[in-house]
Amino acid sequence: MAKELHELNELEERVILVAVEMDERSSRSAMDTDACLDELEELVKTAGGTAVARSVQKRERIHPGHYLGTGKIEELKAMLLAYDATGIVCDDELSPAQLRNLEQMLGTKVMDRTIVILDIFAARALSGEGKIQVELAQLKYRLSRLTGMGASMSRLGGGIGTRGPGEKKLETDRRYIKERIAELNKDAQEIRTHRELLRAQRSKKGTPVISLVGYTNAGKSTILNRLSDAGVLAEDKLFATLDTTTRKIELPGGSEVFLTDTVGFIRKLPHHLIDAFKSTLEEAKYADLILHVVDASNPQMDEQMYVVYETLQRLEAMDKPVVTAFNKMDRIGESLTVRDFKADRIVQVSAKTGEGLEALLQAIEEILREQKIYIERVYSYQESGKIQLIRKYGELLEEEYKEDGIHVSAYVPKELDGRV
Repeated sequence: MAKELHELNELEERVILVAVEMDERSSRSAMDTDACLDELEELVKTAGGTAVARSVQKRERIHPGHYLGTGKIEELKAMLLAYDATGIVCDDELSPAQLRNLEQMLGTKVMDRTIVILDIFAARALSGEGKIQVELAQLKYRLSRLTGMGASMSRLGGGIGTRGPGEKKLETDRRYIKERIAELNKDAQEIRTHRELLRAQRSKKGTPVISLVGYTNAGKSTILNRLSDAGVLAEDKLFATLDTTTRKIELPGGSEVFLTDTVGFIRKLPHHLIDAFKSTLEEAKYADLILHVVDASNPQMDEQMYVVYETLQRLEAMDKPVVTAFNKMDRIGESLTVRDFKADRIVQVSAKTGEGLEALLQAIEEILREQKIYIERVYSYQESGKIQLIRKYGELLEEEYKEDGIHVSAYVPKELDGRV
């Protein structure tokens, strides 16, 4: 039996990607659909599957009952046989009725973009916090779709959508899922409380916090590693790391800041994930500055930037100063004009080669300096401890020892002014 299950787990998931292209949308709709399917193919690959074909239907609107028109569904039946596919993946999040009807009409496994993303998150979550957040998102998704996931929920292991809580048949029971969600919500609340305490401690110390945000695979973790030797997993794949990492780094002027990495954003990021990861994503909301990392080598760069800012808007984190780092400039053969009208500063960098990172730190320092107070003071030699505070949390410009005391000129955070 164990060998049988092992072989089942090794079965390759061969899927057909399916999308609906709206007729009334802009003239770029076909290009947008292709870009979304390219990304969906990468998601399927990251989840361990293979996209063997694509099918796009032009419609005035998505069919409320079964997503696609009946003619396209018949065409998909033939494609499933021709490509020996084990299922389909739809680019949009399906309703329970659409999921159930498509599965019945096609007689195969039906998934949507949300299932694939949740599956990747389940595989990538390593910390206890990450696992709680992912399981919570998965169970909330499944609870709303219990009646629509018949065949795909009853399959044993193997394939996309079966990691995490989906592995056990017992978990299809509504009562069990509700009880488990209640337990996880309690754990998630403890995580939120813990994060709030950490934020309060950092705020009390006066050390500025910078939140790293960006589209998935833009290079946030690589930049964090370059600037802090954090040792965070950094791979050329979607959602290489989910767990939040905070490291202290030193700016050129000598002051220290906390740099916090967050989960990458993506088109149509499931709302269940945003709810579950809210305590993590809210690091951006409470940061002093947002460092927005952009993959300048990606043809969909502008669309990805829009997704990031849209997500930040949902998190109510758009009132912060923004430094945008256009990353992966080493991949661009010809000169590229990069713009971000929402940013206070833009810098071109290559996290891989290290080029531009010094300029990035200087840009961060300039923005943070604008939030500080300039002081010129004379301290007695008995007050030298205050100068250590300035050196640690501010920017010490000049320090001169004279008979009447220590003459200091510096930039200090507003909340530190009373202490120095």
